[in-house]
Amino acid sequence: MNLFDLSLQFNGFPIKKAEQVLKGIHELSEIEFDNFIHQKKKDIVAYHFKNNPFYKDFVKNADITDWNSIPVMTKYDLQKPLEERLSDGFSLKNVYINKTSGSSGHPFTFAKDYDCHALTWAVIKNRFGWYGLDFNSSKQARFYGIPLDKKGYYKERFKDFLSSRYRFSVFDLSDNAFKSAIKKFETTKFDYLNGYTSSLVQLAKFLKSQGLVLKQICPSLKACVVTSEMLFEDDKILMEAQFSIPVINEYGASELDLIAFQNPENEWQINSETLYVEILDAENRVLPFGEEGRIVITSLFNKAHPFIRYDIGDIGIISESSTLKKPILKKLIGRTNDIAILPSGKKAAGLTFYYITKSIIEDTSLVKEFIIEQLKPDTFKVIYASSELLSKAKTEEVTQAMTRYLEPNLTIVFERQDVLTRSKSGKLKQFSSYIKPNQ
Repeated sequence: MNLFDLSLQFNGFPIKKAEQVLKGIHELSEIEFDNFIHQKKKDIVAYHFKNNPFYKDFVKNADITDWNSIPVMTKYDLQKPLEERLSDGFSLKNVYINKTSGSSGHPFTFAKDYDCHALTWAVIKNRFGWYGLDFNSSKQARFYGIPLDKKGYYKERFKDFLSSRYRFSVFDLSDNAFKSAIKKFETTKFDYLNGYTSSLVQLAKFLKSQGLVLKQICPSLKACVVTSEMLFEDDKILMEAQFSIPVINEYGASELDLIAFQNPENEWQINSETLYVEILDAENRVLPFGEEGRIVITSLFNKAHPFIRYDIGDIGIISESSTLKKPILKKLIGRTNDIAILPSGKKAAGLTFYYITKSIIEDTSLVKEFIIEQLKPDTFKVIYASSELLSKAKTEEVTQAMTRYLEPNLTIVFERQDVLTRSKSGKLKQFSSYIKPNQ
């Protein structure tokens, strides 16, 4: 057994068993798979109804034999001690425990049983394998955050060693940091890049400014996998040009699993093996393929903690060409709490503001990156990282575009910073609204 698999096995996660389970699921015919999903949905609800007092109380008024009557679970429902949410037979000592990032505004601690967590890794390994990447042997250039305290720092470095990866901290995206990174690429046979979208976009911009192509510096590179933040098409084009390798889009949630992964046919394939994904409207009715709604997910294998009809907090569309066995995520629109409510009552996805601004101010090399905050219904702040102030012509162009695409009489203020502040994990939240729903 190789080092990565060995480390999972050593920590109690039966990866080889999980890979056999996954292989069995892949071998099912369409009809067999339909029956498998129907049974797994039924089984996971029955299991938690019988063995989890928290979940039994949560669904007390529902008919658990009728899937559509099972209530939707939100992050808010999980704001209580983890011990109170665990199923019988599970304790804090015999489960995998982690925390969500808190980007939704409702952070919480969650648990998975060891078999479920092993299946999570089996799915991830399978998807990376689509591109000839093997966690046991492929060297990863990792662009993530890293704890700043000594104990946390060295713990992550040790995990990186076991996982055959080298970490570049996203807390320093200066030219000097990227110059040091390039030296590492010159001397290390990396197989792929993996990390937060915004940090890898900054690497691509630096390479372009220097007239460099990463694969020419590091010929062993095969692919780049971006995660955790929105990937815009023009950023993907830039990265593919400056990296000279495929850029693969990943969508996941730590409390669940890998949700979707771009396949070699350039489709965003949803994980149907361990998750059941639905799109619901505001009244929790299931929407047909092709319609936009809330992404609601059921973890089919987690016995330690229920995630059944769990509202992930995102809005998306499943493609009309999908099947139960191979669902395709047509579009990920953004978080439900990233909606801007304008003075007229009109609602717009927060990323609309980000994208309008992006199309105007990023055609200059001055602005490295930026975020947008809604301070009042009619007031938005654009905070950007740049060595110089934006010109008056550029700021007026952004304001005019907001009026044209959204509505008149909006106030747009601009704030220059040397470096943008990231979350503790290293993510960059592109849009934030500080408006209460009833404000």
